[in-house]
Amino acid sequence: MKPSFDLRLSIIGFALWLTACATNPVTGHPNLVVMSEAQEISMGRSLDADVRKQYHVYDSPDLQEYVNQVGQKLARNSHRPNISYHFTVLDSTEVNAFALPGGYIYITRGIIAYLNSEAELGAVLGHETGHVTARHSVQQITAATTANVIVQITSVFVPGIGTAAGSSLTNLLGNVLLSGYGREHELEADHLGAEYLARTGYDPQAMVKVLTVLKNQELFDAEVAKQEGREPRAYHGLFATHPDNDTRLQQVVGEAQSIARPNSVDNREAFLQHVNNMVFGDSPQQGVARKNHFYHSELGLSLQFPEGWRIHNLADRVQAQNPTNDAGIELRLGDKAAGSPEDYLRKVLQFRFGAEIQSLSINGLPAATVEIFNQGKPAKVTAIYLNNRAFLIVGSATSKAAFDRYHENINATTMSFHAITESERKLAKPLMMKIISAKAGVTYAELARTSPLGKNAESYLRLLNAQYPSGEPVRGQALKIIE
Repeated sequence: MKPSFDLRLSIIGFALWLTACATNPVTGHPNLVVMSEAQEISMGRSLDADVRKQYHVYDSPDLQEYVNQVGQKLARNSHRPNISYHFTVLDSTEVNAFALPGGYIYITRGIIAYLNSEAELGAVLGHETGHVTARHSVQQITAATTANVIVQITSVFVPGIGTAAGSSLTNLLGNVLLSGYGREHELEADHLGAEYLARTGYDPQAMVKVLTVLKNQELFDAEVAKQEGREPRAYHGLFATHPDNDTRLQQVVGEAQSIARPNSVDNREAFLQHVNNMVFGDSPQQGVARKNHFYHSELGLSLQFPEGWRIHNLADRVQAQNPTNDAGIELRLGDKAAGSPEDYLRKVLQFRFGAEIQSLSINGLPAATVEIFNQGKPAKVTAIYLNNRAFLIVGSATSKAAFDRYHENINATTMSFHAITESERKLAKPLMMKIISAKAGVTYAELARTSPLGKNAESYLRLLNAQYPSGEPVRGQALKIIE
């Protein structure tokens, strides 16, 4: 039996009813949207709780207050000054900033490290504020919801077509936060950010400076990626959608320049004062990687990864990848220790594997280990108890041959796990950003010789001070160094 024509019209009418016309605060034109402003703010508040679970908030009331003050000044000069804005610094090394619906805006200390003035900080916050004022997230959600409704309507006539529709909306916002809103929305956010800079008394050219600095950072990461045998990192929309000399970008910044105050400021000195003593790289809350060692004072552990493997420190795990990308080792933070390590492994693996679990002691700590095949890939999983917490070490490879080649490396890392010593606690201290005044004749090569940043220290220092790839300090210049 086929649906009648009247039924089709009713379904289409219902789909249109799901959307409502609202005036876009920026353009003044009507937009079809699926949520009211109150619903948008409620969604942002709910997602804010999720962000705070995934990322730690950076523990620096002074820097948090400073960033919030800069953001609030921009928000007051935006197209939606009536809503409540929340600006938060996340304790992450990622070079990123993003906005949630309803005025929840985040910036990582990873990106703050590469900025060099309050105006540049304002450029990042203004760009993200532009996403909020133009309701870009709501437009994205509306588009996805409308498409989903169309799929569901179509599925009435073509059964089976709607099976993947439900997950599309769920994944939308997460993808947006990682990769931006698309070129047109990102360019509009640049335009709005530059306008808000001008209205607030900053130089709109700070938007171009931010893109220049971060594009240089991206070029440098491509060089490091070649050294490490990995893919270059992809950055959020603000940094990835257009080059710093993009004609349209120059146009939108130029438009903002026409309303800029003649005495616009960059407040470089104030900015540098607030980033002095900021953590650089790994934080104590996430543990600290030093060459191939990993130390976590708060959790009280230490272990050693194979030499030459790349370490990636995440909020809830630490990963190490071998140079040929066919083997890896991961340390995961588990639940509270309950029962024996063997019991814990059985619970984690959910009895899916028939391999025999072996009990053992690792540096005086109760542990259990098992070798399994998961979806055809070999792995060794070890549970270790320390300070009433369970930790999992998972060593895996892409093939049985690769697993056999790196089996010794996986075993060595597993057996290196131990309670942190007092001497190791000293090594677990984070690197800190310091502001110094350049002496006459000082070079980045000279500063790099005593820097803890490793073989690429000279390039890192140039990037941090916006003098990449070949600039040198001048006498009296305020310089960011890492100690």
